Amino acid sequence: YTVRGNALMPTLMAGDRVLVNRWSYGLRVGDGKYFNYGRLWHQDVQRGDIVAFESPTDRQVLLCRCKALPGETVSVDGQQVKVPSRNDCDDTDYYWLETINPQNPVDSRLLGCIPEHLIIGRAFTIAYSHDPKAQPWRGWRPQRIFMPL
Repeated sequence: YTVRGNALMPTLMAGDRVLVNRWSYGLRVGDGKYFNYGRLWHQDVQRGDIVAFESPTDRQVLLCRCKALPGETVSVDGQQVKVPSRNDCDDTDYYWLETINPQNPVDSRLLGCIPEHLIIGRAFTIAYSHDPKAQPWRGWRPQRIFMPL
């Protein structure tokens, strides 16, 4: 996936091409509409993981860091928000995913808690990086090639 903004600077920069392990939390099966959602060989998302997920509003793929796990409470602008868990929300766990950039965040501060079925996988390395503002033959960032996350 291509990083489009600097919301996770300095870890991820605009122009980074990130590899995501779709099996890191288990193989997603079912879509929730026609077949029950589930994961084969389920693994839990860990706090601090950089997670690729589908936006609940427009299905765009976003990258955010996991800040809170199901059942935990987070503070947002002085208000307490409880992250739902399987016990209080059907059969789906929810996660609080945030970017570092507080200006115009497209993360849980805007979208709310993210259900597990929208999580694609864990970003694990930057395959290569190119400054999107540079000319195609310039702007390559060789120090970021295969940089682990």
